[in-house]
Amino acid sequence: MLHKALSAEDGVEMHHEYMVQITQPLAVRRYQGLIGSEEARMGVMLTHAAAVRYSSARLWGDSSNKLSWLIPELAEALPHARFVHLVRDGRKVAGSYFRKLGDECYDDRSTAILQAHVDDPANVSAPPPEKKYWWPVPRKDNPVAAEFRRYSQFERICWHWAEINRVILTSLCALPAERQTFVRLEALQESPDAVKGLYDFLNLSYRDAAYAAFARPHNVNRPQDRLLDAGERARLDAIAGGMMRRLGYADRAEYVVNY
Repeated sequence: MLHKALSAEDGVEMHHEYMVQITQPLAVRRYQGLIGSEEARMGVMLTHAAAVRYSSARLWGDSSNKLSWLIPELAEALPHARFVHLVRDGRKVAGSYFRKLGDECYDDRSTAILQAHVDDPANVSAPPPEKKYWWPVPRKDNPVAAEFRRYSQFERICWHWAEINRVILTSLCALPAERQTFVRLEALQESPDAVKGLYDFLNLSYRDAAYAAFARPHNVNRPQDRLLDAGERARLDAIAGGMMRRLGYADRAEYVVNY
């Protein structure tokens, strides 16, 4: 959605998951502690910083949850960068990832392969840079690290939603307020005022036509949706209920997306 909307603006070069086969493994290695900050920063310099340097556009952007694990390195490599923390109701994220991404996201085999590498990187080689292999697992000091190994695919996705937002919130706390903004996907779809606020943050001129790009969902391989069932809601609440409350979704009714 951000890619489609912002790409329509003059002077903007907007991407979705730019160089993902490099940045996703890089980001997960950084989160897992397999590499340090300097190596991660060099990876950012060779991808996003280089792209910004040689872009002819006034503004360059990337909409990618993979970058959530690299905020400190991005902020250092790109001192003028601004960060949009775009969130969506965890129920909708978990349901969508689980039903629509299939073997691309936390399937049993790929997760076990990454887990084995993280457990013993000296003796178990890293998987190839395919997206399906590079979804983070809890670090050893995480209280749910042992339980996670017994999680179902749906439960792993719930953990990912909560953990990625925790990392984003923690990382953004270290940045000045003027370099960051928080916005809910639902607000962008419901209110032109929310879209105008985003455009103001990005120093873009808002047009009424811009709101139309946010009013309908994009980037879906199957335009269908349904509510979580009772068991799924219970598991999400057990794993990600704290983050649901922190982001203001706990007291909201789940909605069905109309494509």
